Parts: sequence; structure tokens; C-alpha cells
Amino acid sequence: MEPMKSLLIGKLAALAAVMLALLLALGAIDGIVQERQRYQQTAEQTIARSLAGDQTLMGPMLRRQCEETWARSEGSGTGARKIAERRSFVQTLWPNRLSVKTHAAIEPRYRGLFKVNGYLADSTLTADWDSLDLSPPKGANPDAEVTCQQPTLALVLGDVRGVRTASVTVNRVARSVKAGSAAAEASGLHADLPDLAPGGGPVQAVVQLALVGTGSLAWAPAGDETTVDIDSDWRHPSFAGQFLPVTRDVSPQGFQARWHVGSLASSAQQQHGAGGKFCGLQDTRPEDADPARAATCVDSFGVRFIDPVNPYVLSERAGKYGILFIVLTFVGVALVELKKRLRVHPVQYLLVGCALTVFYLLLIGLSEHIGFGPAYACAATACSALLAFYAAHLLEGVRPALVFGAAIGLLYGALYILLQQEQTALLLGSLLLFVALAAVMVVTRRTDWYALARPAPGKD
Repeated sequence: MEPMKSLLIGKLAALAAVMLALLLALGAIDGIVQERQRYQQTAEQTIARSLAGDQTLMGPMLRRQCEETWARSEGSGTGARKIAERRSFVQTLWPNRLSVKTHAAIEPRYRGLFKVNGYLADSTLTADWDSLDLSPPKGANPDAEVTCQQPTLALVLGDVRGVRTASVTVNRVARSVKAGSAAAEASGLHADLPDLAPGGGPVQAVVQLALVGTGSLAWAPAGDETTVDIDSDWRHPSFAGQFLPVTRDVSPQGFQARWHVGSLASSAQQQHGAGGKFCGLQDTRPEDADPARAATCVDSFGVRFIDPVNPYVLSERAGKYGILFIVLTFVGVALVELKKRLRVHPVQYLLVGCALTVFYLLLIGLSEHIGFGPAYACAATACSALLAFYAAHLLEGVRPALVFGAAIGLLYGALYILLQQEQTALLLGSLLLFVALAAVMVVTRRTDWYALARPAPGKD
């Protein structure tokens, strides 16, 4: 019995070494996936620099340059004199209602093998002022005299390079669109309004804008009441920012969403007046928020055009189940080995494990050329067929080899289903592991494990 025990211990040690080698191989493959992800991020940054990046819109709003002048007394008695003081400031007239309607069409861009989601957003922005009073505002000094220029209609943009076309009408009169948002701290567009009546009548401004961007599209609530409607052909929106849509509908054909934000809920107007920056969409999760950054950013909301079928993300998720696949396969081979009193060498276990590991390399390489779904089908079919062929010699029979190959194919099918489930992946993975464990326990419930340690009749 001692030689048998030594042989068993040696084989267990060899299998442990095989598992360690396969874990190292899976780690190396994970490193390859992360490297390709970095290449993907570099491609995204390159396209954003060449085309346009994340877009944030604020406005339209009316801005005008004002100057406050007053006299300050200096000295006393016969030496007293008046010194003129002046201060320049910008007055912003926010619309009472702002309505935005946007259709965003996805326009994918490619940098080599890497795909980046760009979009073309056709927007109509309608701003209404119920009663626009253009009389000079009161100055900080009661005795000051305030004079203001004619207002300018301004629209702030995150990346003005993305503007394809733009037109502005104010009270149904077309206006000439000029570059710049009439604010030193932000880029955008503006239109001069030299003939805007000084009376307190209503004003309506309509901006037609075709805007290109990548990554995300966001808005800052510039109106006392801001309503944004967006529809797109993209099926995987990620809504983010300080406000989530009040209604949304996501289907295989795309999505529709609506936001309604009031000035009582948002400080965007005050933040912009205090020199706040347009930082794009910020995560709403407390653990992801940066308080220092959020304090200097204008409130915004919108949508990210994420790609959940990114082959590198899915390959990384698939690789996390690699060790589970190897363990389940090794358990199956070991059970057949013990039941049929076969002698499977550790090198044969290693070759089986290598076939399971190479699957992930095939998956990554093929998915860059033919897409994740077809790549997964090709890699899974190739590896299942190879293992079935090898099992015919390993398990000494065609029938067990076919069963073994079918079981591997089922495992790959179960993994593919797991990868498609974003919310229930953990639950389904746990159920799969439980079912596998239950199957092993049922199959081996009458096994005499001590008897299996004794050599088979006629074998050393």
C-alpha cells in the first residue's frame, strides 16, 4: 500500500503544479486583455482629440456686458476730491423655460482594430422669456450709474469642434451665428441682437444645432424650467449626472428619455455665474463622486453611449470563470478515471487545461476581427471538438469522448449566457456551480473512496 500512497501523493502534487501553471497562464491572458483595453482607451482619446470629445450644452441664454460707474470721495475739507470708479460685469438673463429635443444617431469610428462610438446629435433648443426687461440692473453702489450693451444670445458647448451646422432665430428672425459663447471661460456660439426691443415683451429663441461628439452627451439646466427629450438608435444607454430621466424607454431599436429639472432643484445658474466649469457627466454614486471636483462643476445630466459588448470587457469577464472551467473539467476527468480505473497522466491533465486556456486567446484574437458573438462560437466549437478528439484516447472510448465534448460545449454555452446578463450574472454563476457540485455528489454518493485507493486487479 505504501507505493500506492506515494503514487497518489505524487499525482496530487503534480496536479497541483498543473493547476498553478494554468493559473499563471490565465493571469498572462488577463494581462493581454488589459493591454488591449489600454489600446482601446488610447484609440478613444485619439479620436476625441481629432473629432470631438464629450459634449455638454448650456443655454441658450442672454448675456450682456454692463458697466457700473460711481464717484468716491477722497480726503476732507478743502483737499477733498471726487474720484471716478468703475466696474465691468456680465449680466445673464436666464430663460423662464428651456425645451430641448435631440435625436442622436450613432456614428462608429475606427482606429485600426478598435471601435469608438461617436454620435451626431440633431437638436432643437427653444428658450422662452415671458417678459424680458432690458433696463439697466441696480449696481452695488446706490449712487452708481449702470449702462449695459445690447444682449447677446449665447450657447455654451463642451467641444465646439463638433459643430457641423448651427442656426439661430429670435422672435422668428434669423440671426447670424458667430464663434464663441461671449464668455471668456467657456467655448460655444453666440448671436448678436442689436435690434432687440428694450421693452418688457416676451422673447423666444430657437437654436438648430447638429453636433458631433464621442462618449457622452449632457446638458446643464439653464432655464427656470428645463425639459430635455432625447431619442437614439443606441440600445445600451447609461444615464448619469446629477439628475436621472423622469421617463425612459429602452428597446432593441434604441431608447427615449425625458428630463424635467427646475431651478429650485439645480444650482446650475448660480454655479455658472460663480465661474463653475463644465466637467461633463459626473458619477452619481457616492463612492465615485469627487467632492473637490464637484464643488467647481456646473450641474449636468445626460447619457453615456457605452458599449456593453466590448470584446475586451466580455473577454475579461469570461476569463474570471476560467479557473472554474478548469476545475469542473478536471473533476469530470478524475471521476471517469476513478470509475473506470484508468490512469490519466498529469501531462494529459495539463494538455486538457491548455486547450481550455487557449480558448480565451482565440476569443480575444477572433473578436477583434469578426465580433464577439461569432468569435465565441468559433473558439468554443474548436476547443470542444479538440477536447472530444483527445478524450477518445484519454478515456478509451468514443462514447465517453462524445459525452465529454458535449459537456464542454454546454459549459461554454452556459458561460455565454452568463456574459450576456449584466444584472443576474452572479446569481446564474452561483446556480451553475451549485448544479455542478450537486451532480458530482449524486454521481459519487455510493462511491467507496477507500476502495478506489487500492490498485485494480491485474494493474500495478
